[in-house]
Amino acid sequence: MVVGRGVQSIEVGGRLLQALVAFGQPAMLRDLAQAAGLAPAQAHAYLLSFRKLQLVEQDEVSGRYALGPFALEMGLARMRSAHPLRMASQAGAEFAAETGLMVTIAVWGTHGPTIIQVQESNQAIHVNLRAGSVYTITGTATGQLFAAFMPPAQIRPLLEEELQGTGGTKRKVGRATSEARLERDIAAIRALGYSTTEGVPVPGINAISAPVFDHMGQMQLAITAIGNEDMLDCGPDSPQAGAVLALARRLSSELGYQNAEWAKPVSAPRRGRPRAPADAAEAPRRSRTG
Repeated sequence: MVVGRGVQSIEVGGRLLQALVAFGQPAMLRDLAQAAGLAPAQAHAYLLSFRKLQLVEQDEVSGRYALGPFALEMGLARMRSAHPLRMASQAGAEFAAETGLMVTIAVWGTHGPTIIQVQESNQAIHVNLRAGSVYTITGTATGQLFAAFMPPAQIRPLLEEELQGTGGTKRKVGRATSEARLERDIAAIRALGYSTTEGVPVPGINAISAPVFDHMGQMQLAITAIGNEDMLDCGPDSPQAGAVLALARRLSSELGYQNAEWAKPVSAPRRGRPRAPADAAEAPRRSRTG
């Protein structure tokens, strides 16, 4: 959070720019003024200055305002300078320090979901994870998350190797399960926005994993919080699930990803871990931590 005294007029005018971003399309003066909490005459003066800077442009026919070419240049410069891994590394370290949980950051690598950073907990959490470890797709929260949000064509080759027990699956973190169980889990994960594992195969260890998207809506990495069951609640209304999801959404927003649903306050979904439909023959067992 930025503290200290700034220039109030810039902050007031900034509310108009925020309103333009929120509208997502050209808007009338009265609507922008209302959204920014300004009188139309005051909003018009700010917009005139923004037009001179090419932060805003106005359609000559409709009179509607939209973000201008310089706003686009600023956005592109921000995206070019934003390094997802560096941002996630710092945020993960801060989250681990604040919560006392272990945090891993994983990307999609040659062999599947691959850990690139492990931020250790200040509590005793008995799991053996390190940078370079590879998660199974079907048997871990992180792996299932990638399966839910990555393009299926990218996942399929390694998924088939895993289900057949080839490609070094035995050296990966987590015991592989079935494709049918994965498909049931994926539907729930997409609805919830995150995935979980509880106590299998490491008794008493839980994990919550959430995706980080870039400005194109592509999943870049997974942030996974891991902790003892008395520290990390994966059940209904879990505050930890809400916190992990909020962290992933914040990083996604900083990378330029926009989702209208995310304008609502983040809270843990009313459901806990993803479950199979009631009429399913067998609910999927939650697999390897992570």
